[in-house]
Amino acid sequence: MALHNAPLGKSSDYPDQYDPSLLFPVARDENRRRIGLDDGRWPWFGEDLWQAWEISWLRPGGVPAVAWAEIRFPAASPAIIESKSLKLYLNSLNQAVFSSWEQVAGTITGELSSVCGAAVDVRLLSVDESEPAIGRPEGYQLIDDETVADVVYEYSATSLVAEGPEVTEQLCSHLLKSNCPVTGQPDWATVLIRYTGPAIDRAGLLRYIVSFRQKQDFHEHCVETLFTDLMTHCHPKELMVCARYTRRGGLDINPWRSTSPEDGPGPRLVRQ
Repeated sequence: MALHNAPLGKSSDYPDQYDPSLLFPVARDENRRRIGLDDGRWPWFGEDLWQAWEISWLRPGGVPAVAWAEIRFPAASPAIIESKSLKLYLNSLNQAVFSSWEQVAGTITGELSSVCGAAVDVRLLSVDESEPAIGRPEGYQLIDDETVADVVYEYSATSLVAEGPEVTEQLCSHLLKSNCPVTGQPDWATVLIRYTGPAIDRAGLLRYIVSFRQKQDFHEHCVETLFTDLMTHCHPKELMVCARYTRRGGLDINPWRSTSPEDGPGPRLVRQ
C-alpha cells in the first residue's frame, strides 16, 4: 500500500466499533533496498517490540477492562504496521465486548499477523504487572560526553571507524533523534550497541548517531541502517543494535537487530 494512503498525519475519526481494516501495512523492502539489501536476504536476527499502554475493552455485563501489551513483530515479516493505524485499531476495541483476556489477545494476534504477513506474538498484561523503568541497562557505557569535532546534523556514516585489538563492549547513547517521514515530528530514542570486534571510535560513533537528527525514517528503518553501517564500516564479529524509542500516542517501538538470535531489547527505559 502507498504510504500517502496511511492515516498518519491526517485527521481521523475516533473509532467506536471494532475495525481490523484500520491496520495499515508498510512494506520493509523499500528501505532494505535503500541500504543495499535487495536480494531478499539480510544479515541479522531481530524483532520490533511494541509496548501498547492504552488497551481497553468491555467485559460481559459492560464493565470495562484495561491492560497494556507487549507486541513482537519478527524482523522477517514482509511489512511493519504504521503506528497511527495500530493506535486506531486498538482504540476500536474500546466498545467491543470480549469474554476473556485470552479472546482479546487472540483477536489482536490474529489480525496483526494477517496484516504484517508473519506470526506476531502478543502478551496482554495487567497494569499492575509493569516492571520498573531504568535509565540504561547495567554494563552499558554512556558515550554522550565524548568530545566531537565537526558535529553534523545530516545523516553521514563517514565518522564510523574501528581499529586495534578485538574488544567486547556495550555502548549507549540517549541522543538518537530522527523524524517521522510522514508528519516530520521528532522521534527520540536511546540506542544500545553491543559488539565484539576492533574497538569502535566513540567520538566518531557519537558523531554518527547525532547525524540522524534530521533524518526522516521509521524507527525500524533507522535501526536497520545503524546495524548495516556498523557492520560495513567497523567490521565487528558480533553485533547487536537496539533503539528504545520514547512513547508517543500510547505506543513505543523498540526494534533490535543482532548477529545472534538470542538477543533482545532489554528492559523498559525511563522515557517510556
